[in-house]
Amino acid sequence: MTLRFAYNTNGAANHRLDDAVRLIADAGYDGVALTLDHHHLDPFADDWWREADRVGELLDGLGLASVIETGARYLLDPADKHEPTLVSAHGRERRVAFIQRAIDVASILGSETVSFWAGVPKPGVAPVDAWRWLDEGLTQLLDHAEAKGVAASFEPEPGMLVETVADYTVLAARHPRLRLALDTGHCLVTQDIDPADALRRHADRLGTVAIEDMRRGDHTHLPFGQGDMDVPAVLDALDAIGWTRLVCVELSRESPRAHQAIPEAIAYLRTCR
Repeated sequence: MTLRFAYNTNGAANHRLDDAVRLIADAGYDGVALTLDHHHLDPFADDWWREADRVGELLDGLGLASVIETGARYLLDPADKHEPTLVSAHGRERRVAFIQRAIDVASILGSETVSFWAGVPKPGVAPVDAWRWLDEGLTQLLDHAEAKGVAASFEPEPGMLVETVADYTVLAARHPRLRLALDTGHCLVTQDIDPADALRRHADRLGTVAIEDMRRGDHTHLPFGQGDMDVPAVLDALDAIGWTRLVCVELSRESPRAHQAIPEAIAYLRTCR
């Protein structure tokens, strides 16, 4: 079967969104992983829904599907990266409102899913409180996603409260509607499960899949060929489980050379088929 690839716009942060999308389309991708940000479909703009309509028309015209990502670094707090999160002692409602808005955008665009993560508990936050806050936030988000007809996918993120695939399975037991957003590179960082094995074992829970190169134990997104990822094994596993949704390339550190990184990545992936 033929896998469908997307490129994450957080790897084109120095480009206007329209320019980034066209570069992605011109390189031959099938979709875009759209990281909502102040400069890329600002979810808090007064006319955010008009911009969502316009971007949806652009994607449709270029034949691109989409996944909505919520990992913008300073969208909610210009002085504190990724804060507030779903496990913050204060401001959690702002993170919930942001992800709800992302779900609204996904509904307008017809996106395959919305991906989000838990966050890192600040010093002094008791684990029992962090898990309770996460459960409360997820209940709100899953209800909103269900009402909008959007799949909600949760990403285990190294260093966060929920950082491994095993952590996700514990969470999903309490929230059966919650899909898995699997970044295969994170499996190399946490080393709790082989990336290809994770795909096979959790095929029935997958909401979206990301791929890039990484070194074991090092959470640095790298261009293909610079790390320890067995890319052919991951692609073979995706074929084996009959994966038909987007496979999203996430190279967030490559924005200064996005015009080169975008075509290079899909060219590499094609050599592995």
